[in-house]
Amino acid sequence: MKPTMMTYIHEEQAVTADILDAYPQNVGLFAELASQNKKEWLILATGSSINAALSAKYYIEKVADVRIDIKEPFNFTHYDKVSPHCDLVLGISQSGQSTSTIGAMARIREQTGLKTIAFTSDVTTAISEVSDVTIDIGCGKERVGYVTKGFIATVLTLMLAGLRTAVTMGRLTESEEQAYLAKFRKASMAIPNVITKTEAFFEKHKVQLASAPRFTAIGYGPTVGTAKEIETKFSETVRLPSQGIDLEAFMHGPYLEVNPQHRIFFIETESPIKERIKLLQLYESNITPYTYTVTLDASTDVSVLGLDVDLDEYMAPLFMIIPFQILAHHIAGARGIDLTQRIYTDFGVAMKSKTQPGDYA
Repeated sequence: MKPTMMTYIHEEQAVTADILDAYPQNVGLFAELASQNKKEWLILATGSSINAALSAKYYIEKVADVRIDIKEPFNFTHYDKVSPHCDLVLGISQSGQSTSTIGAMARIREQTGLKTIAFTSDVTTAISEVSDVTIDIGCGKERVGYVTKGFIATVLTLMLAGLRTAVTMGRLTESEEQAYLAKFRKASMAIPNVITKTEAFFEKHKVQLASAPRFTAIGYGPTVGTAKEIETKFSETVRLPSQGIDLEAFMHGPYLEVNPQHRIFFIETESPIKERIKLLQLYESNITPYTYTVTLDASTDVSVLGLDVDLDEYMAPLFMIIPFQILAHHIAGARGIDLTQRIYTDFGVAMKSKTQPGDYA
């Protein structure tokens, strides 16, 4: 049988465990290079890869005391100037075949003496040819076209790269490093339970979600990357207007489009901003009855998906996306969309966004 999104979602616990078991060797070359007083990093990525970068950014900045700038590679290649403060460049492409990321990395090499590091699931692909170091994100091939375990693997590998850099630079002690790793491992073990909780949540709201005309996901801080990945996944699979947006940005205009049929997801983590998103959820629930919260806390509220996972807000994006991956798959199925039948299969080659056709089942 063909693999599905759920095939790979069910592999996420094993994949994260394997990545953690491979630490620190899997990110050792990165940390060795990054710890050489590299304080201003540029990340080039698009699609789910840029969402993964946004998801890992604040954790890396916190533990490694670096500053990260994230750019869409196509615009960077054709319009942006290279910052004189930039001292390290990361290119992310799960497939290793994203022509825009490869082109941006090539430009960096041609115009600067900056070191370039690629993060990819296939170290033999074209992105390695424009990189000084290539890091395997450890998920293997994902052959359905709607990445799930590859997203988780990218976020975790980036976070671990930041963690190891912090240790190599002497910013964290070995005991602090082990404490972070223990939290990652504990959360990884909770993935099967997260899947079970999400399946039950979907069954309760199946009719409401399948009949939605539009979805919005609202996050803040580190979970803005989660919200943007929800936008990507729902657009790809559910194929309805879908928006992932920062909390404050939502309150400066987009709130005016909310109507009684709007479905809104609020992504909640422990943060000084938590009370603000609760106030927004309360307000919007007076306009639409279809407001849902996904939180790391436990909950018995029928409109709340409580994951009961102990993570701080900086590590949270690694696992907050999993429920939405499942919901994207299930809502698409409930709407009669067969995701095993791929559409627009010639798009990547026709638009020259990939170096070669994808290897899909």
